[in-house]
Order: sequence, then structure tokens, then C-alpha cells
Amino acid sequence: MLNISNNQLNKKIDVGGYSAFAKAHKTRHYKYFNRFLLAFAIIGVIVLFLPWTQNVNGKGYVTTLTPDQRPQTIQSPIPGRVEQWYVLEGDYVAKGDTILRISEIKNEYQDPLLAERTRQQRDAKSNAVGSYKSKVVALENQLGALQRERALKLEQAENKLKQARFKVQSDSIDLVAATTNRDIALKQFERTATLEAEGLKSTADVEDKRLKLQETEAKLISQNNKLLASQNNVLNASIDISRTSAEYAEKISKAQSDKFSASSAQYDTEAQVSKLANASTNYEMRSALQYITAPQNGFINKAIKAGIGETFKEGEQLVGIMPADYDLAVETFVRPIDLPLIHAGEKIRVQFDGWPAIVFSGWPDASFGTYGGTVVAVETFISTNGKFRVLIAPDKEAEDWPKNVRVGSGAQTIALLQDVPIWYELWRQLNGFPPDYYLPEGTLTPRKEKK
Repeated sequence: MLNISNNQLNKKIDVGGYSAFAKAHKTRHYKYFNRFLLAFAIIGVIVLFLPWTQNVNGKGYVTTLTPDQRPQTIQSPIPGRVEQWYVLEGDYVAKGDTILRISEIKNEYQDPLLAERTRQQRDAKSNAVGSYKSKVVALENQLGALQRERALKLEQAENKLKQARFKVQSDSIDLVAATTNRDIALKQFERTATLEAEGLKSTADVEDKRLKLQETEAKLISQNNKLLASQNNVLNASIDISRTSAEYAEKISKAQSDKFSASSAQYDTEAQVSKLANASTNYEMRSALQYITAPQNGFINKAIKAGIGETFKEGEQLVGIMPADYDLAVETFVRPIDLPLIHAGEKIRVQFDGWPAIVFSGWPDASFGTYGGTVVAVETFISTNGKFRVLIAPDKEAEDWPKNVRVGSGAQTIALLQDVPIWYELWRQLNGFPPDYYLPEGTLTPRKEKK
């Protein structure tokens, strides 16, 4: 009883005989409760010194280990229109299998014989190249013939010049002889005239000598004329050499000009042939792009452009495909403050969505339903969600991951760090401190190593 009234009942009436009073004032239970509190306190103190594994939790999803094994979409490098589908969603396709057929929507590519006609143009230009080559060869032969003919003509003209020079030399000698004969005839005439004046020679002798003198003078004049004609022939022969050189230089220059024009046309036609060959190959490859094929073995996920006759631009997504062969991995994200604690090769525990698990993050050995993983890559730049991306592969030394896990499923990750007492972990959590920083064994940075 509370005994808060001035009229206390227990002083007037003996309530000890009542069973309710005996039950209300029983003190035996305090002894058991005190023992329970003492045992709980002892257990709590012991628990505070138990080891606790510091950890970093993260949320992510299942992905693949290499980029080429991840789900992808197939795009068309050319614009077109959907004409026919050859697969259904969920079908398995092998590498190179045709998924759908598209058609051209640009006017310049709609000709079904475009590649063939371009090849015909290329062949025609190739024949023109052969004709130009033949013309170049013919002009080279003509050029060689002109050069040989010029050499012969020049040699002939030089021989003629030599003959004219020899003729001048001969006429010069004959002129000297004619001059000598004239001088002798003059002396004989003068001597005969002197003797005739003395009466030693007759007038007939004088007349003979005068006639002979006139004959020698006539021969001298004639020989002088021959010499002048020979010298004129030398000049004509020299002029003929210059004229021949100029004439054949003009012919050779014209032949060379024609040759260079033919060579230029040949090179221009070869460039056109190369351009047409390139265009023909591009058209053939573009025709092959009208059939969208599977880049690797996989399963058709979703037809993005499904309607027959639906048009699309180049680069637009047409269909999604999931590779058939892949190595599972988990992509998780950690806070920037926890990033220094994550290293390549670190052991990770993974919990997959849909697989029951009992998790004690500080006691990984007591957890159930988690699977081992190893850090294979840590992103060096922050993601759009404000965290750093970490890629986790299955731990080969631990249990195998579930076979029915699909790419894209959710996952919870627990990165196991150092072992510390529970009281230290509680103190750290209450103060908001991050887990202890450490570096794994083998690093060269002189910092605190993992125990």
C-alpha cells in the first residue's frame, strides 16, 4: 500500500493475513532480477571485448566481368526502314545470324543495280586508262624516232658543212694559183713588151703575152667567184644546221607536250577509277548492311523498332541482345570516404536479391546466404551518383555463386576490413569516425598495414 493518507489503514488493521498483501510485498523476486542484471552486465562486458570485423556496405547490381559480355543494343549504321524480322524476342541467335532486313530510304541508294553500274563505270574508265597508256607508249616511240631523225639530219648537215669548208679551202688554193699565174703572165707580158721596144721581140709575141695575161686575169676573177660561192655554201650549211635543230626541237617539244598531256589524262583517269572502285566497294558494303546480323552468340531481349515499315536514322537502336556466354560480376558503389579502404584483391561478401540470407556484418563467419567475391577494379573517377564504382568478381577459393542469378539483379556487398573489439567499434560509431585506414600487404606506402 502507498500509505499516503493521514488515516493509515495498516496501523488500525492487521493486513498481514491477507494473501493479496503477501503477494504484493514479496521480496524474493528482487534477488533473481539482480542476478539477471549482474549476469547481463558480465556478458555485456565480455561481448565488448569480442572481435568485430569492420566493414563497408554498398548497394549495386549484377553485371558481367568484361564489357563485351554485357547487354548491348544493335544499331544500324545507315538510315532505313524495317522490312522483315527473322527472330522473336527470347530467341537464341548465333554469331552472324540474320536478325532483320531493312531497306534504303535515301534516293541516291535506292537503285538495286547501283553497285553493278558503278563497277561498269569503273571498268570503262579502266579501259580508258589502258588507251592512255598505249598513247603514251606511242608518243614515246615517236619521240625516240624524232630524236634519231634529228641526229641523222644534223649529222648530214654537219657533213655538208664540212664539204663546204673543204671546198672553200680548195677554192682558196686555186685562187692563190690563179693569182700566181696572173702575176707570171703579167711579168712575161711586161718583159716581152720591153724586148719588143728594144726590137728583140715581135709584136705578135707581145700580143700573145697580152692574151695570156687576160686569160689568167679572167681565171683569177672566176676563181675568186668560186671562192665566194664556196664561202656562201658554208654559211648556208651552218644555217641549215640551225634550222634543222630548231625544226626538230619544235617537233620533239610537241611530242613531249602530247606525251605529258596523255600522262596527265592517264593519271586523272586512274584517280577516277580509284574513286569509282571505292564507291563500288562502299555500295557493296552498304548493300550488305541491309541485313542486321548478330555480333555474337546471345538471346534477343527486346525489339526496339518493331513495326514493319518503321523508319529510323543511322545510329538508332533497333534490338537488344544479351550475350549467351558471360562471367558474372557485381558492380557496387561506395562512398568517397570509404574509397581508400577498398583495394584490388580485397575480399567481399555478396548478398543477392531473391536469395534468403542471415547477415551479421561484423561476424562474417556466422552469416548465412552470402557469397565470396574479390575486388578486380576500383574506379578512379566519381560516378554520377556521387559514389565510386567497384567491380567484384567471384572468389575462386569460396563457394560458387548461384547459377540462376541474372544480369541486372540487385546485390548487397560487404567489404571486410580489420578486426577490432566491439567497444572500439561502438566508440567509433558514436563519434562518427570512418573505419581504420590500412593498406594490404605488399604495398610500398609506409602506412598502417592490415593485421
